[in-house]
Amino acid sequence: MFEKFKHRSYELEHLDTGNYTPEEYEGCIVELQKVNRWLGDANTLRETLLRDVDAERLESFSVLDVGAGSGELLRVASRWAHETRRTFLGVGLELNARSAEAILEQSPSDIDAVRGDALNLPFADGQFDYAICSLFTHHFVDESVVEIFREMSRVAKRKIFIIDLHRHPAAYFLYTTVGKLFLHERLLREDGALSILRSFKIDELVKLGQRAALKNVSVSRHFPFRLVLAASGQSGSAYAAPSIKTDRAA
Repeated sequence: MFEKFKHRSYELEHLDTGNYTPEEYEGCIVELQKVNRWLGDANTLRETLLRDVDAERLESFSVLDVGAGSGELLRVASRWAHETRRTFLGVGLELNARSAEAILEQSPSDIDAVRGDALNLPFADGQFDYAICSLFTHHFVDESVVEIFREMSRVAKRKIFIIDLHRHPAAYFLYTTVGKLFLHERLLREDGALSILRSFKIDELVKLGQRAALKNVSVSRHFPFRLVLAASGQSGSAYAAPSIKTDRAA
């Protein structure tokens, strides 16, 4: 029974194959925002990225969210920055045109959206203080995860934070029993359990970070069944203030 948890699954999800209708995707965006609020990705962001901003006593900071979805975590950062009287610039990178539109539709003016490829980020070295991604890297094979880590580190002046699922039997069984009672969208019901099987264990993330030549790699556990890889950005003095135009391609 536990054999399937020993190694990552590479079976493709519906979101990876495009096996969904526009209506299903819209419903998935809405329900995924609720799931993320219930399951603590916003709290994980506060415990990692926002805690680091506070510890560094930054009066302003910029964040690139790679595979940002509808931009929910950027809005969490924006609200926190407003509450703590900081200046914030957030950019959500999305390959999916509808997700990029959703970021712009639902976000305040300090958040922008850019369509682009996570494997080849369309930004200069050190263009942001931080680069983050959430529930994104499990969609990729290990070789691509390594390249995403390198690209995120390249564009980040300070740190990167990668939030993803912990491949744990308890997480899988809770999702396939209790979790499915509350999910209405087919994409989340069918993809969610597979996402857990495609995700990571602590030592796997550490090794991927080492393969990407990241500096100061650490992996921490967060409730519920989240892992966060943190590492230093590599750009140093190459940092330049963000100057970004939105790609509003349909």
